[in-house]
Amino acid sequence: MAANSAGLQILPKSFGPEYGAGNAVEVCGNEIKIHGPSERDSVLASLYNEYPNMIVVDYTLPTLVNDNADLYCKVGVPFVMGTTGGDRDRLYKTVDDSKVYAVISPQMGRQVVAFLAAMDMMAKQFPGAFSGYSLHVESHQAAKLDTSATAKAVISCFKKLGVSFDDQIEMIRDPKEQKELVGVPDEYLSGHAFQFYYLSSPGKTVSLEFQHNVCGRSIYAEGAIDAVLFLAEKIQSKADKRIYNIIDILREGNK
Repeated sequence: MAANSAGLQILPKSFGPEYGAGNAVEVCGNEIKIHGPSERDSVLASLYNEYPNMIVVDYTLPTLVNDNADLYCKVGVPFVMGTTGGDRDRLYKTVDDSKVYAVISPQMGRQVVAFLAAMDMMAKQFPGAFSGYSLHVESHQAAKLDTSATAKAVISCFKKLGVSFDDQIEMIRDPKEQKELVGVPDEYLSGHAFQFYYLSSPGKTVSLEFQHNVCGRSIYAEGAIDAVLFLAEKIQSKADKRIYNIIDILREGNK
């Protein structure tokens, strides 16, 4: 819906596991044919040749991040990578070496990224401000395979602020607990991301709580479309910089 609302053309092909090859899914009235791993090289190259202005949006699995990026860079197609995980150093090197345009961000929700940016600024301006404080983190997400990249980024900021943390995130993935413990609405049990950060002073006399809760996936879809439009402008203007993130998009949006 986000792509249609932005006036973008959704191309009728996507990639999936081999057992789903040949099937089709309907997205906003568009029939999308699924191609398996054995077809993806030739299909992507052919599609890019037919649609030279195309941009790939990748929301797949952590285990596929690097292989997918290798393919996009091999073909030369620009892409938006919203998938978390993978070898991030290798990912950035692959894209940098290929000179392909890309937006890479494990968090596509612009408002959540703005919160992360604020946390980073606080950590840089007030290092050690929470020295001695302890941190407990809860991550409630639907069927997520890896640890929340957003939670890890927030924790990194807290550590710079002097907070003591043992790197143990309580990851709650059971829908029953998600509903009963934090009140995730029934209709969003299959798609949500609730993160809680509890800070406590050494004597437990002072406590602070931070949280960011997302129901559904529209915030990520809208962020991905913003990234596509942003990247299209950079490609058209032949910008020297090739790799961007959501912070870059936020900054330009405020000019």
